[in-house]
Amino acid sequence: MRDLKHLIYFEDLLQEANNSLVREAQSEGRIAIGSVCSQMPEPLINLPGCFSVRLRAPRTGSMEMGTYYMSSLICECCRAWLERAIEGGLNFLDCIMAADTCAQMNRSVENIEHLNLIEKDNFFVSYSDVPMKCDETALRHYVRQMKAHVLEPLHEQFGIDVSDAALKEAVEEQNEISRLITALGEYRKEELPRITGYEFAVFCLATFCCPKDKMAGKLKETLEEVENRTPDEAGKYRARVLMAGSEVDDPEIIRIAEEAGALVVADRFCFGSLPGRQEIVLDESDGAEDVLTQICRWYMEKGQCPRFMDTEKITERHEYIDGLMKEYRAEGIIFQQMKFCDYWGYERAHASHVMREQYGYPVLSVDRPYNVGNSGQLRTRFQAFVESLEIKKINRERRGANE
Repeated sequence: MRDLKHLIYFEDLLQEANNSLVREAQSEGRIAIGSVCSQMPEPLINLPGCFSVRLRAPRTGSMEMGTYYMSSLICECCRAWLERAIEGGLNFLDCIMAADTCAQMNRSVENIEHLNLIEKDNFFVSYSDVPMKCDETALRHYVRQMKAHVLEPLHEQFGIDVSDAALKEAVEEQNEISRLITALGEYRKEELPRITGYEFAVFCLATFCCPKDKMAGKLKETLEEVENRTPDEAGKYRARVLMAGSEVDDPEIIRIAEEAGALVVADRFCFGSLPGRQEIVLDESDGAEDVLTQICRWYMEKGQCPRFMDTEKITERHEYIDGLMKEYRAEGIIFQQMKFCDYWGYERAHASHVMREQYGYPVLSVDRPYNVGNSGQLRTRFQAFVESLEIKKINRERRGANE
């Protein structure tokens, strides 16, 4: 396919946490808020006057200092964040809003805080407890936590407007981006998709790492370009797969999969669009819940994080992937987990078994380092999985011919 004209621009944005759009927004006096988890509702940290940046450590090399402070048995992603902070790569942040979801993430942020690695005068870290169950009691707790540990500190420290009107404005800004990303993602459903999984991941990931209002124009142009794009001929990719699992904050892993012949048509991982870039629909009728409660309800009910441990949510995660497999016509599932990730460690083992044995899908289950680079081991695993999918397809066709 013809190269997308803005792809290199978005790839460049992902090369640094403190990228050009972040610097531009800060030059306008806006507050940069670091975020570590999808359970931190984005509209609350993208209110007028501020914007969110999901923590990443692009182009990570050594993690020696991060390992020194945290141990070699801690998730590499968390160690990489700390390493980057020690190097000074997060000095642009004005505060960090940490959801108490993953203990390892919080240990990383606590080290950043206690080592005074970010020396801005008003810099602070705030921790919020978020639900592990999906019910009304959990929702009330969630709302109280977001008020006390996100909205109130932002208003008191930086004078950010946290009114319902400001929240609605932030929701609409996010919804505009979500609609664009969703529209791009729809082209992955085609028999011959007009956008690759790698290209889509670059555009989607950037929306988590940059001020959203500053990329809408180029995303609109990209959507128009894809609408008129001629797809590759059949045969370039040998299988369609869904990728699920822990943080994918570097599209390189998707590039490796696609170079091995597995077109990634659906993304059910942290930093993915499903469900992270679905539209938040607010009820504005008389008697409706307040805006904050509606936002928290959306994140609680739509969230697919393995931190939700009630049986209904566990079953829902399996059904959600089953629905995506059918909707995107995927032939196999790749469950990937970053080494030492607590939640995805058990989720990958359990979900791989359930999706294979109960739902009948071919599954590849891998753990991986944070920085995949040009991992030969991953490439080999992906190639072998694609070959197994091809063999299964040939066998099905033979059985059909004999019946």
